[in-house]
Amino acid sequence: MDRLEHYRQIVQAILTERSRIQPVYGEIQMKLLFDRERDRYQLLRTGWQDEHRVYGSLIHIDLEGDKIWIQYDGTEVGIANELIERGIPKTDIVLAYHSPFMRQYDGFAVG
Repeated sequence: MDRLEHYRQIVQAILTERSRIQPVYGEIQMKLLFDRERDRYQLLRTGWQDEHRVYGSLIHIDLEGDKIWIQYDGTEVGIANELIERGIPKTDIVLAYHSPFMRQYDGFAVG
């Protein structure tokens, strides 16, 4: 199996596992969005907490070139840590939510 396909499988597995964790507050649903054609992967929250609408991405990952780009990470553990635990090297992970200037200092790929 080539590296990109391996990365797809890992990203999808992590997001699927995360989607099964239900928030303890409100009536929130976790929804998976996998665009395999364009390599865009998201885990969304949608629902209500009291009288407030909850909607938004909890995790957004894109596969671009030969790298995993973490566009957004709203988790406590950090999705990058989970990717590393599954054998993906830091040099293949871009923390896209860091500015291009700051990426040189975060220990991950710069782009």
